[in-house]
Amino acid sequence: MLFVEFFRLILVLAGALAGYEIGHPHSSTGQIVGLVLGALVAYVVGGVLGRYVRHQGVRAAERFNRIPPGELFAGTLTGIATFLLGAALSVPLLVLVHSPVVWPASAAIALVTTFVGFQVGLTKGRQVVAAAGLGRILAPPAEPPPGYALLVDTSAAMTPYLLVLGRYGLLVGGLVVPRFVVDQLRTMAAGPDPVSSRRARRGLERLQVLRDLNVSVHVAENELPEIEDLTERLVEVARRLGLRLVTCSGQVKEAAKRRGVPVTDLRPLASDLTPDHMPGEQLVVDLIKEGNQPRQAAGYLADGDLVVVNDAAHMIGRENVVVEVLSTRRTTQGLLVFAKLADRPSPAGPILSAGPPAASATPPPTDLGFSADRHEQISVD
Repeated sequence: MLFVEFFRLILVLAGALAGYEIGHPHSSTGQIVGLVLGALVAYVVGGVLGRYVRHQGVRAAERFNRIPPGELFAGTLTGIATFLLGAALSVPLLVLVHSPVVWPASAAIALVTTFVGFQVGLTKGRQVVAAAGLGRILAPPAEPPPGYALLVDTSAAMTPYLLVLGRYGLLVGGLVVPRFVVDQLRTMAAGPDPVSSRRARRGLERLQVLRDLNVSVHVAENELPEIEDLTERLVEVARRLGLRLVTCSGQVKEAAKRRGVPVTDLRPLASDLTPDHMPGEQLVVDLIKEGNQPRQAAGYLADGDLVVVNDAAHMIGRENVVVEVLSTRRTTQGLLVFAKLADRPSPAGPILSAGPPAASATPPPTDLGFSADRHEQISVD
């Protein structure tokens, strides 16, 4: 409220002086009436304008804790520059208009231009810092340079898509995994839900496999505790580091788009690159457990996709069972294949062999090499 009252005081002084000047040629009564009316009008207008400007300032202050040092410096730099600009614009008024009204009007112009300049500096901080030649001092590039590096969230880490891309050398810029994403994966891996636990455990294992494949996997250590929402925290890390965010979450995708952060959803990519198994195609699968429906048996393809076989409960525990695909369905956990026992093998034989996934009874990894002594860390301060 202090800003509003101060802003209003400036306008009241300006309005009172303007009213006094308007009533001056007439009479002393006109001077008093003009002074009072000018002050009242300025009081109302100053309150409205002051609250509006303050509201915009509060909105900017809500993001203040998230401002990197370079952008804060840029805001201060442009604020000073626009203050000088506002003062320069006020000089002709002070020289040409010989009236007491000019002084509070000049103060109001300087205040508004300074505020606008500061906001512009915060918005365009990186460009301003770079233009001033201070990029390496105030906003040093992350190691490794962002380039084609991808920032990974929890949903992307729990899918096999990144491992496939890494095997074929498509992750040339490497991966950046925030520390809170690694912690969330470890918590889920140790949790009671068998599905989430298995997916999280395999996600941690895939990150280690990618590192063994010489894919650069770095950990952003800063937690950004001032941001409570994990989705917003993830998007803010991507924004500060200038990285593309990869995800399999629609919520994260929408949040990134709202903030202007480049994002790639791996689900449609995987759908486009992974051909569905056609009805009638024969697979070889090890049936390891019961299905959700009576008389169903289930097994996993080598890439982790689930195969549900009708009327095959009596085959549970058998290996290399030949099944025939009935239909497929894409789910958030991968491809779900519905099949039946093959009546007779195809003359060409099964065209895809399969096997169970890695055992999920092993304890969750506790040390995946995500330490500072082996790999560079990325700061998002």
